[in-house]
Amino acid sequence: KIKEFFDKDTNTLTYVVYQEGSNECIIIDPVLDFDQASEKVLETSVNEVLGFLATHKLTPSMSLETHAHADHLSGSQIFKKHYPDMIVAISERISAVQKVFVKIFNLDAAVDGSQFDYLFQDNQEKAIAGLTIKEIPTPGHTPACSSYLIGDAVFTGDALFMPDYGVGRCDFPAGSAEDLYHSITQNLYTLPDQVRVFTGHDYQPGGRKLKFESTIKEQKENNIFLNASVEKSDFVERRQARDSKLSTPRLLLPSIQINILAGHLPEPDDNGVRYLRMPLQTVG
Repeated sequence: KIKEFFDKDTNTLTYVVYQEGSNECIIIDPVLDFDQASEKVLETSVNEVLGFLATHKLTPSMSLETHAHADHLSGSQIFKKHYPDMIVAISERISAVQKVFVKIFNLDAAVDGSQFDYLFQDNQEKAIAGLTIKEIPTPGHTPACSSYLIGDAVFTGDALFMPDYGVGRCDFPAGSAEDLYHSITQNLYTLPDQVRVFTGHDYQPGGRKLKFESTIKEQKENNIFLNASVEKSDFVERRQARDSKLSTPRLLLPSIQINILAGHLPEPDDNGVRYLRMPLQTVG
């Protein structure tokens, strides 16, 4: 069974996945709210999920990240405070993202993924919470993006959005439109047509109501950016043209430096206050 939670502030979908009759579950892409104007971290989204878990008597065995998000903070470590045995997991390719951003933020941090409890290898299968998770590498938006196949459902993070919105941007450091084309056409569109697709965001184009579920068949037929008939060169040209006009995500700087470290907030300074690092660029 799949329960969705939608954070309107960042257009992010969080999912709780569980077997009916089981008291274990998996959380995918949990959100920790951040009010940038006041610099306050809030647990509103976390508490909504916690309420659902309590009502259904579910205990999360794993918090699963599709990638190091650039538009919201991960709530995984807040859940881990409530459930200390819970595993925080991501692709082992997270090290490639860490190497880029540790330099940008000049962080004193390991770049081997050791901040996470578990690192999925490409195409690895793992049984947990009575379910089998298959990692599917889907780099492009970032080099460490993964989709996760659980039963007849695949959770695609920022690789595939709803068909009327398309696919994720590829202009972040180490992103690649060529890689995303391969990820979708070779790793996702080769799944059976009936597999259900659960997206990581919904931006509700045209003001339509929230949608987060489609199928591989619907994506191959109707995705406005990359359906099954689109050639690689055409996709890359269009994606790069679109990305050149996009603004920087509002929460990129706070999100990335926390999310590459598995959602751990910075340690307090000697005055008891936590600080984020914000690179300052001067233009002469």
